[in-house]
Amino acid sequence: MTNMISYSTEVQEAIEQKKPIVALESTIISHGMPYPQNVETAREVEQIVRDNGAVPATIALMDGHIKIGLSDEELELLGNSPDVAKVSRRDIGQLLATKKIGATTVAATMICAELAGIRVFATGGIGGVHRGAETTMDISADLEELSNTGVAVVCAGAKSILDIGLTLEYLETKGVPVIGYQTDEMPAFYTRHSGFPLSYGSQSTEELAAILKAQWSLGLKGGAVIANPIPQEHALDKDFIDGIIEQAMAEAKANGINGKEVTPFLLGRVKELTEGQSLVANIELVKHNAKVGAELAASYGAL
Repeated sequence: MTNMISYSTEVQEAIEQKKPIVALESTIISHGMPYPQNVETAREVEQIVRDNGAVPATIALMDGHIKIGLSDEELELLGNSPDVAKVSRRDIGQLLATKKIGATTVAATMICAELAGIRVFATGGIGGVHRGAETTMDISADLEELSNTGVAVVCAGAKSILDIGLTLEYLETKGVPVIGYQTDEMPAFYTRHSGFPLSYGSQSTEELAAILKAQWSLGLKGGAVIANPIPQEHALDKDFIDGIIEQAMAEAKANGINGKEVTPFLLGRVKELTEGQSLVANIELVKHNAKVGAELAASYGAL
């Protein structure tokens, strides 16, 4: 297995020196934003992690290896290549064997982070139960991974295009802690409010780290969702974005778009309908999650 994992120099040194490390996904680079904003944002996010006391480890699949930490050239390649595969758990073996470029989703990033011994992962938003899943069975693999893989995911909640209530029900069934960071309500990606209260909240990364330590010290399987709302100054109005999402979903249904193509279509259409406001919000919430992720990794490493 170790032959399939490749560490950047920065990450390798961090492991040897026992520095806190934050995993970062790569689908946000290849599929989540247009070029060159995707690469610029990736570099900014990595620097935010460094500035807040941890080492960034952006994860992707390249040349038959799981790359834990990417060079500037690899980030550029990932962000500017037209045929980058979107990788979840089911795709990892195939992409490694064929040596194709693959960008890791939340689920795949969690797997790779755990293989590398990284406990904290910062992203934008998790996948979840899609609206209408009672007939389509469209449920993100992210949720199953959270029940199996011991990594804490710092995110701005579930993506607004999802059924957040059903997503929380699914996570509860699977025994996944969903902990609000300085909030008692599940955030909804572009907005701070979803209307769904959370059972647990914490005001400090030190307390979050202690909760994670207790869970994993007992040998309890699975990760945790650290729900970190988008900063107020960058949040979109809830009624405004909800209306946009309803329109985008109606268009997806009318055009027969389904399966893994739904999320990129909806996010792209929401960007168009909001005239770019959603992209700005997306970038800002990712930066904020990187900051909190770095602080959490540092707090966990200090225990």
